[in-house]
Amino acid sequence: MPADEAAQPTPAVEADVSDALQVDGIAMVQLLGPQDRLLKTVERQYPDVRVVVRGNEVTLTGPERAVARARALVDELVGMVRRGQDIGPADIPTSARILDADRKPSDTFGTPIVSSRGKSVRPKTDGQRAYVDAIDEHTITFGIGPAGTGKTYLAMAKAVQALQRREVTRIILTRPAVEAGERLGFLPGTLTDKIDPYLRPLYDALNEMMDPELVPKLLAAGTVEVAPLAYMRGRTLNDSFVVLDEAQNTTPEQMKMFLTRLGFGSKMVVTGDITQVDLPGNVSGLRLVTRILESVEDIHFARLGSEDVVRHTLVGRIVDAYTVYDEERLAEQAGHRPGGRGTAPTGNPDGANRAERRGRPPQDRQRSPYPQNDARGDNR
Repeated sequence: MPADEAAQPTPAVEADVSDALQVDGIAMVQLLGPQDRLLKTVERQYPDVRVVVRGNEVTLTGPERAVARARALVDELVGMVRRGQDIGPADIPTSARILDADRKPSDTFGTPIVSSRGKSVRPKTDGQRAYVDAIDEHTITFGIGPAGTGKTYLAMAKAVQALQRREVTRIILTRPAVEAGERLGFLPGTLTDKIDPYLRPLYDALNEMMDPELVPKLLAAGTVEVAPLAYMRGRTLNDSFVVLDEAQNTTPEQMKMFLTRLGFGSKMVVTGDITQVDLPGNVSGLRLVTRILESVEDIHFARLGSEDVVRHTLVGRIVDAYTVYDEERLAEQAGHRPGGRGTAPTGNPDGANRAERRGRPPQDRQRSPYPQNDARGDNR
C-alpha cells in the first residue's frame, strides 16, 4: 500500500447518543396516536433515530444531529398537544420542514379559525397561513392550487368565523353545477335532486364546522345559502361572505358575472385548480382572470402547491408527478412535435370529451368499434 494512502485519516463515525424526555400521561396518549402512528411517523421522518417509549418517557437514540432535530420536533408536538391542537400524521413532516427553516410550527399553525365539537380548523402550512392572512386583508381572494391543499375548507372556515363575529350577516357558498361534461337535464329527479350531489361537499364541510342541528335552521332562515352558480345572476350580495368553489369550471362570462355580484360589506373567496378543467374546449374563467385582475388593488391571488397538501403524503407526490407530466406535454405541444408523449392526434374525435362529441352532428361522430352494438345498426 502506498505511503500516502496509508496516511489518509479514516472518516470519523458519529457516535450514537440518547436523549430522554418525560411526557405527562394525558399528552402521551395523544402524542402516540392510534397504534403509535404519530411516533412511527417521527421515526420515518428521521430514519437514523430510534424512538422507544416506556411509560411516560420517550427516548431518542441515534446520531447527535439527527437526535437533536427529532427532539426539537417531539418537543414541538408535545407543546401543540398540550395547547389542545389536533395532530395527524401529515402534520409531522410539515412541522419538521418548518423547524428545519429555524421557525416554530406554532407560529404557522396559529390560533384556530373555528372550533366545533372539540376539533379546530387552522392553517397547517406556510402557504395556508399566507392564504388565510390574505383573506383577512383583501376583499377578493383567489385560492389556486391542487387537491388537498385546503383551499375550500379554509375559506369556509373563514366564512363561519366572520358570521360568528357578526362581520357579515350571511354566508353564500356556490359552485358550478355541471362538471365533466354532464348536463342536468339528463339526470333523474327534481332540480333540487339534480344539483344536490354537486353541492354536497359544501354541506359536509358546514356540518363539520358548525353544530349539525344549527345548520338546517341557518339554511331555512337564509343566513347560510348553498346554491349553484347560475342562481347568482342578477343579484347584489351585500354584507355577505361569498365562496365560489371549483372555479376552474366557470366560463369567462360566468366568472365576470360572479365577481360583479360583489356588494358593500362583503368578501369573496374564489377557489379552484387550473389543472382540472372539465369544460368543453378547456376554456376556464379562472385561468383567464389570473391575467386580467393580477394587478388590481384589493384582489389577491394565493397560490398553493404540493408542499401545502394536508391529505395523505402520497397525494403531494402525485401532484408533483402530474405537474412534471403537464409541463412536458405543454413543451411538446409548443414545439409541434407530433406523436410525442401527451400530445393528442389532431383531427381525431376520439380525443374529444363527451360534451364536445355531444355537440357534433350525428354524421360527424365516431362509429362504434363494435358493429353489432352500434346504435345505428339493427342489433341494439
